[in-house]
Amino acid sequence: MDIYERMTELGIELPPAPPPVGLFLPARQVGSLLFASGQGSFYKDHRIEGKVGADVTLEDARLGARYCMLNMLASLDAHLGDLNRILRVVKLLAFVSSAPDFCRQPDVVNGASQLLIDLWGEEGRHARSAIAVNTLPSNLSVEIEAIFELDTSRLSEKPLERKGSVCL
Repeated sequence: MDIYERMTELGIELPPAPPPVGLFLPARQVGSLLFASGQGSFYKDHRIEGKVGADVTLEDARLGARYCMLNMLASLDAHLGDLNRILRVVKLLAFVSSAPDFCRQPDVVNGASQLLIDLWGEEGRHARSAIAVNTLPSNLSVEIEAIFELDTSRLSEKPLERKGSVCL
């Protein structure tokens, strides 16, 4: 199934791709693997900020994890030119800004995992780690990075820009 058709069926609208806030690439392809940089818990103008279990409820933190994945998909859409090139989700690494007594980080990250399963079915199931941290950049509650496997037989629809003999 076409991933964009699936998003439409589920009422999912990707936000604009967030620009990197440091000296890093949003994604890097190595062979058939695509390593996606961490994305934070915001969607358009709504931010999930603070420590989960103190400032943020479990339900809001789950929504924040979903926001992370929506931002990641927007970033990958811009990078790849076609999300249909993604064959499967390999792994998520999630960081949850947590109050000292909060220990339900896996429940928080289910917000991202469920979105991927909803979109890719069994190919959306993945290996995963959910780690409690003291704080995250910009006081966000959740940050997630991921690894995807790409269909390398499908070329991107995005044209390469030529500068001299180098393709950018």
